[in-house]
Amino acid sequence: TANRSLARACATACSNAASPPLALAIHRIDIARLRLRRARRCLWTTAGRETSAAMLPPSPLDAFRRGIGQVLRTGLSPAFEGAASSATANRSLAAAVRQKCRAGALTGPTAGLAPGHAQANLVCVPKAHAFDFARFCLLNPRPCPLLAIAATPTDLSPTIARDADLARDLPRYRVWRDGVVVEDVNDASHVWTGDELTGFLLGCSFSWEQALADAGYPPRHVEAGTNVAMYVTNVENAASGPFGGFLVVSMRPYAPEAVPAVAALTEAYPAAHGGPVHWGDPAALGIGDLSAPDFGDAVRVAPGEVPVFWACGVTPQSALAEAALPLCVTHAP
Repeated sequence: TANRSLARACATACSNAASPPLALAIHRIDIARLRLRRARRCLWTTAGRETSAAMLPPSPLDAFRRGIGQVLRTGLSPAFEGAASSATANRSLAAAVRQKCRAGALTGPTAGLAPGHAQANLVCVPKAHAFDFARFCLLNPRPCPLLAIAATPTDLSPTIARDADLARDLPRYRVWRDGVVVEDVNDASHVWTGDELTGFLLGCSFSWEQALADAGYPPRHVEAGTNVAMYVTNVENAASGPFGGFLVVSMRPYAPEAVPAVAALTEAYPAAHGGPVHWGDPAALGIGDLSAPDFGDAVRVAPGEVPVFWACGVTPQSALAEAALPLCVTHAP
């Protein structure tokens, strides 16, 4: 959960590196396509699901929209900081995951790995833009719960992740140039060796998925051994400097009667996006087709279930596409 040391940044096996033009087409966040999706008829609504939706409590989406940019907040909490600095914390699971990544033995999604530890997303921006990005995170704490800032790949407190190297310890990285992904690699040390970039660790929802499973609400993608489904929405982020873009959400389906419990459990983890930002009709977020996620793998919504959406740490990648900075590095979603 978010109350232990950093386990790993969420990632997935990305596109085939043998086809660079196709990779660039896939990785560019196409705003025109997003607008088309907003206008498309939502494919989620059926008679059975309309009945299920009627059983739901009101969606928190309106309250979430009203709160965007209204507070300055990190993802840190006394519980997170206390667990990270605990002398009795067992960090071996997290360290083992990082070592597998560094050795090239782990290159896919990290959902379900190192239970009891926090996972984190990674965003690295040029040092000249670090303040603007830090402010972007503070203005958008739900999708960007800020856990740590690193001036170099190894500038990370041992209470967070001992002996970590942020340029080598993730399963896969994206290298961005001028707002476009130009490389998907297992090691980013060829572009980030010193202080030319500043790294930001942002909490990840994978951190609380074991807690959901322990409570009897296992996420379907974890059971299936796939990545979570992620979608670019029509919700604009609070902007800071060149960083803006749109909210990205992750989706997990649940029966309507399970939604209050699932929401309450995840709200206890502000360092990992907290509770859902919406449940029910995806069209409210501008999502036209749940079977076609922008990132990750499609997850089946069974009859009688409703999709539940959480703010996602891939959100900054929408901001990077618009910022078009000369060089950035992120985890691969």
